[in-house]
Amino acid sequence: MSCFSCFSSRRINTSKKLQQSPGSPPNKEPASPAPRHPNNNNKEAAGNNNIAAQTFTFRELATATKNFRQECLIGEGGFGRVYKGKLEKTAQQLDRNGLQGNKEFIVEVLMLSLLHHDNLVNLIGYCADGEQRLLVYEYMPLRSLEDHLLDIGPEQKPIDWFTRMKIALGAAKGLEYLHDKANPPVIYRDLKSSNILLDCEFNAKLSDFGLAKLGPIGDKTHVSSRVMGTYGYCAPEYQRTGQLTVKSDVYTFGVVLLELITGRRAIDTTRPTYEQNLVTWAQPFFKDPNRYPQLADPLLQGEFPVRGLNQAVAVSAMCVQEESSVRPLMSDVVSALSFLGSDPDADTATAPAPHKPPPCDHQNMNMMDQNGYYQDEEKSQMERKRAVAEAIQWGCNSRHVATSM
Repeated sequence: MSCFSCFSSRRINTSKKLQQSPGSPPNKEPASPAPRHPNNNNKEAAGNNNIAAQTFTFRELATATKNFRQECLIGEGGFGRVYKGKLEKTAQQLDRNGLQGNKEFIVEVLMLSLLHHDNLVNLIGYCADGEQRLLVYEYMPLRSLEDHLLDIGPEQKPIDWFTRMKIALGAAKGLEYLHDKANPPVIYRDLKSSNILLDCEFNAKLSDFGLAKLGPIGDKTHVSSRVMGTYGYCAPEYQRTGQLTVKSDVYTFGVVLLELITGRRAIDTTRPTYEQNLVTWAQPFFKDPNRYPQLADPLLQGEFPVRGLNQAVAVSAMCVQEESSVRPLMSDVVSALSFLGSDPDADTATAPAPHKPPPCDHQNMNMMDQNGYYQDEEKSQMERKRAVAEAIQWGCNSRHVATSM
């Protein structure tokens, strides 16, 4: 027996896992044409024999989820509800009244049938019985990043810094695969904390490909599209013009990385007006490396390497720049993040908890360094600036490469 997640007018997650695939939100549009794989033909419909995914009957999935009982319901997403069942997959059932529909269902089945990577959720199969539309995914026992970062209960332990960076790196690798390894490139278009699923070891996998779109090829610099996605995550140039590039995904990743650093939502209307938009609120901090530690999630209680925080903030700042051409490539982001999620023993320096400032000599303003010795405030500032400079350097290098291609 195994578990799965499933989606249809409802979604399902079973013991085999079937999983389906705030302001003024963007409009929804029909999904992009199904990607064509060089070795496959006739990919225009989800019921096609060329789709490398198992087919299930509605009766099988209903049985696996105890007829979609409330006790099997584990969440809800763009297509509908997600149920856990007894298959080792996750089943997601299409909500006929939802914002995403049949075309998105076809796109998701095709995309996940043709794209395979450790950081993309594994599509096991689908159901297309009559009007029923369900997706069957591998089961992700820790559910989504949102459940561990933004929707944590009072008794729930917050995820630590290194786990956050591990998740960020996994999501970045998934996007890098879509942008650089897929041919033609794929623009994910809907990266957000609720679409990053986690296995039992907090390995991240991207899910919900209903809005994915094939990227520009040949001499084209962008693809045009009605604005879709989630408010607060969409790149500004995409919202303004509908012109979509891989750099649109880079912006969205920067927002998610900022969520991981701060523990705040991209849009949070419960906060004061000037704090409701995460990127807008963070901009003044980006301009002053000395203020980077103020961006850290209070739930971390200062338990993070200062240099690692500085570099993560610098990477996020590069990704969410207004001008798309100066954002880094995802391959550069992966390189910059690669060491941040490594074993804590590699870098044990932590920042002081906000309520416990480090002991210091008030005349010399000394601070404790990562080896337990005190260092000058000036030296500490130089460390921050060096981390920022390193991030800026690889960002500039990626711009140079992009413009010379």
